Amino acid sequence: MDTQEQELEDIELFQKHVSDRFTELSSPPEDDALLSVSWLHRLLDVFLCCEAEFEAILIMDRDPSQLSKPPFDRLIPEFIERAVKALDICNAVANGVDSVRHCQKLSEIVISALDQNPLGDGHAKRAKKALLMLLSAMNLDDKEGTHVKATERSWSFGRRGVNKEQIAGHFRSLSWQVAKNWSSAKQIQSMIYNLVAPRGAEASGLPSPIYTMNVIMIFVMWALVAAIPCQERNGLPTHFPVPKQLNWAHSLIGLQEKIADEWKKKEKKGMSGLLDELQKMEKLAQSLIDFTDSFHFPGDAEKVKEAAVNVSELKEIFGRMDQGLTPLQMHIREVFHRIVRSRTEFLDVLEEGSAPVL
Repeated sequence: MDTQEQELEDIELFQKHVSDRFTELSSPPEDDALLSVSWLHRLLDVFLCCEAEFEAILIMDRDPSQLSKPPFDRLIPEFIERAVKALDICNAVANGVDSVRHCQKLSEIVISALDQNPLGDGHAKRAKKALLMLLSAMNLDDKEGTHVKATERSWSFGRRGVNKEQIAGHFRSLSWQVAKNWSSAKQIQSMIYNLVAPRGAEASGLPSPIYTMNVIMIFVMWALVAAIPCQERNGLPTHFPVPKQLNWAHSLIGLQEKIADEWKKKEKKGMSGLLDELQKMEKLAQSLIDFTDSFHFPGDAEKVKEAAVNVSELKEIFGRMDQGLTPLQMHIREVFHRIVRSRTEFLDVLEEGSAPVL
């Protein structure tokens, strides 16, 4: 098999793997609901697997000079620029996980107060106070956020005049915040801008996996922003065009449509995000507010029983968050560092490919 045939076979296999992975994501089991903490873990795994395979196709055993010629001299820098924007989103989403954790801690107070037998007036008052704080935290405007304010972070990464030593120093961790006027919605919009599917001969060559990976990266970052409370999400796009004839596109488009429908509902209701656990927690909190508001010892037996069921469900959600939020933050960090490493490797290839032959 010659090099070109092998390349086409690798590209076809990559597209098949993308299709298979998103098909699995689009049909989650009952205990792994769309946009739940566990589902987001699976989404990040899909990104890491696709990115590793993509990088192998584009870089391994390839003459770097090939990637410095058209159309790659345009496609790869555009991909790198989107990667920079994805890093900012990783930062914002990691901060958003802290907001979710804040809600989780308030729910723990509610559980502690209401998981009593007999339930007294003092317990109900304590629970009501925590519930009001919980609902308030969930419905804060994206501009306000619930995470601790911090100094604005440096915006020098990926901008002109920045060398590799500066990059390495800036991007060792997710330890800083995004700027106060930064918008996750606008960041996603800028990633979508100028994204065009390859046509003609390019549709079956190397430009094809570059486009595929661009779409995957945008979709993953968009889903994270929709799910996790994130700075300034007003105007978050609900659609970005992906040609339906692509063999991997069907499942991804289906997921995009489901999430977009939920997001439109969210914008009307003002919820804090589409994270499955947060949405369920909010419904339970609303029900328990009504209960604590009218409770007087010893309380109506039927209502007390109903509240106990809600508290039990809240316990289950708390447990899932307790097990999943810290690993989720670590998973986002892993994605962050993978993107940094990938970006550096592509910059090295471009630099090597454009170097004069001695």
